[in-house]
Parts: sequence; C-alpha cells; structure tokens
Amino acid sequence: MDRLAATGVRLENFFCTSPVCSPARASLMTGRIPSQHGVHDWIRDGNMPPNPARYLEGLTCYTDILAAHGYVCGLSGKWHLGDSLTPQHGFTHWFALPGGASEYNNAKMIRDGQEQVQPGYLSDVITQDAVEFLQEHKGRRFYLSVHYNAPHSPWTGHPQDIVDSYDNCPFKTCPQEAAHPWCNPHMRRLLGDRESLKGYFAAVTGADIGVGRILDKLEELGLRRNTLVIFSSDNGFSCGQHGFWGKGNGTVPLNMYENSVKVPFIVSHPARLPSGAVREGLVSQYDFLPTLLDYLGLPPVREESLPGTSFLPVLMGGKEEAREEVVVYDEYGPVRMIRTHEWKYVHRYPYGPHELYDLGKDPGERKNLIDDKSWQSAVSEMRRRLAAWFARYVVPAVDGTRCPVTGQGQKARIGPKHPMEDAFYQLYE
Repeated sequence: MDRLAATGVRLENFFCTSPVCSPARASLMTGRIPSQHGVHDWIRDGNMPPNPARYLEGLTCYTDILAAHGYVCGLSGKWHLGDSLTPQHGFTHWFALPGGASEYNNAKMIRDGQEQVQPGYLSDVITQDAVEFLQEHKGRRFYLSVHYNAPHSPWTGHPQDIVDSYDNCPFKTCPQEAAHPWCNPHMRRLLGDRESLKGYFAAVTGADIGVGRILDKLEELGLRRNTLVIFSSDNGFSCGQHGFWGKGNGTVPLNMYENSVKVPFIVSHPARLPSGAVREGLVSQYDFLPTLLDYLGLPPVREESLPGTSFLPVLMGGKEEAREEVVVYDEYGPVRMIRTHEWKYVHRYPYGPHELYDLGKDPGERKNLIDDKSWQSAVSEMRRRLAAWFARYVVPAVDGTRCPVTGQGQKARIGPKHPMEDAFYQLYE
C-alpha cells in the first residue's frame, strides 16, 4: 500500500456514505446515497438460495457503463449486494464470496454458479484469481474489482508467522479505552484483547501482500504504467478507539465517529497522475462514480438526483473549491451526519441524541458541544443544511429516517412485498 501511495495520489479526507459495508458498497457502485438505493444495513438475507434477492436491480452501476463501452469486467472477492450466485451489472468474470464475511482458510467461493471450497488462505486465494484474470485479459480493456474479506472478522486463522510478527507491537494507534456507554455488548469482550489486535493487523498485512502481488503482475505484463489502480475500503473501523470495537454498528445507537466514516483512498496511474501526492479535500463515496467516468472520458449518468460531483480536479492538484460544495454527508438508517473541514454535526431521528464537534480544536471528538448554548447558532445552521441536502436527494419510499435500522442486518429489499418496517432485523433478534 505504501508502494501504491508512493506512485500515486492519497486522499486524506475520503468518507464512506454509510459506516457499514453493504450500503457503502451500493453507493460506490451506483453513485446514490442509501436513501436512494434502499440498502441501509449490511445484507443478512438474500445473498444465497433459497431466496436470493438482487438489491441493486434496476439501478445503473458504473460497471454497467464500463461493460457497455467495451471493458471486460471481473470480480474477485466480496460482493455482498444480494444473489451472490449470479453475475450482475456487467461482470462476466465472477469469483465471489457467498456472503459478507468468511473463515480465512478453506473458504467457500462461487465460481461458474457453484459454491466450492477453495483450499488455502482466503486473501491468497482472491489474489491468485485476480492475477489469473490479469494474465487472461492482458490484451483487452479490463476492469477488475479485487475485494478482500480482510480485515473483517474473524481475527483468527491468519498465517502464524504474520501474527507472531506483531508480538511486541505496542499498537499505539489503537488505545484500548474504557468501554463506551453505547458499546455494542457483543463486542465489549474485545476491548484489551491483544490476540484480536494481532489478528486484525495480520489480516491487513495479508491483504497488503496481495496488493503487492497484483502490482507485480501488472509490471510483469507491461501494464502498470497505463493501468489505473485504486485502493479503498467500504467503511472504517475502531479497534478500541472511543472504547468500542466495530464500525457504525459498534455502538447502540449507531455512531458516526471518524474511525467509522473515514476510509483510505489511494489512486495510482503513472502515465497520468502525480506520484507521492497527498490531497486534503473532502470527498465522499457518492463522488466516486462521476469521477471515474470523468477520468475515463465516458458519458456521465444523466440523473439530476445523483448527489456526487467529479473530484478529478482535486486528484490533479486543483482547488477543491472548484466543486459545488465542500461538505460531506453520511447516513446510517435514522442517523445522519454533515461534516465540513472544521465541524461535524450528527442528527439522530426522531429524538436524538445529537452531537456537535469542533474538529479544528477537538479532532478526537471528545467533547460533544450539542448542549453548549454558545454554539446553538452553529447547530441550527448545520441542522438546516443537513435537512435541505437530504430533502433534495432522498427517495421517500426508501427514506432512511423512517427505517428501523439497528445495525443487525437487512432482511430484504424494500418494496411492496417487504415494507421498510419489516425489512430489518431488530436488536439481537
């Protein structure tokens, strides 16, 4: 990953649209926010038979556009957007994880419409499929999604030599704080557990090795200079910071801490982009689709309802003020966030609790200013902007403020057969 960053551009302030996997992945694919595509939680049901459900059916993904313009599209790894058995949205190569997580050894994967046990360590298995795809399609225009399960739980089953390499690591970036008052009780046991920390970091290292193998293959094939390589993640994660383990559903109620909503984003294309550059601009996953199409010179998705704008000027070193608005918005069911460079406001429908942080003075989000009367005008302004933005883009039939999202998973795609009131698992159901 360091090697990739040294040959490309790293965005310091890239945010997910929702701090849990499936909604964020749906937003990356479609350019829509959760209250437009209707995926509001991680997909628990509908990934496999007997009742597979295609959660993005009827929506345009950027891979649909790539395939229509001559790209062969491949998937190696996690899909987690429903009906994992079936290639969808322009993909013709389909080596998919059946669900959203897996054991790391001898895992089941889907190939040619069949679920098969794949011997070996999962990150290596996914990488091997990816390099074989590159070898096979080296003479064509291709797009490849390499979606590692790592570092998702479980934090066991990783190569022992990698795990052991963290024996003396102080894990300074992961302070094991006292349990957060909202800490998900099922994750509380992980606080202070060094073996889980070692497993988490070992999983990252395993994926890092895979990234290196893919870069090596591109160089071997003479494709590295003219291939756009992007590294990112669907959501963030806390490993003890703020006193909890997990992402947006690591707490009850759901949270929008920086660890949950900020994700890595590195983009490298030696023939076109600068090397070793760092950009501070605020960018969201809903900006990814218009940026990719802009970068490739492909026609944009002509829907006024799409909230994103191309951040190509930011990548190329231009000022972010050239974009329409330098603000990012997040949602996770009834929880919504607006974030500027200096401020973050979190609103929980219908009654709170709400949060306000002065990120310039309090980047660690330690002091909630929501009840400080001296900041009420700031709260009112942030609340107004938040409400106006979502009012502009929300599709009422799948409005997250009306969805009983708890972080325990989504049962079905919202629609006539499954009204939003019945589409989500309730706490510890």
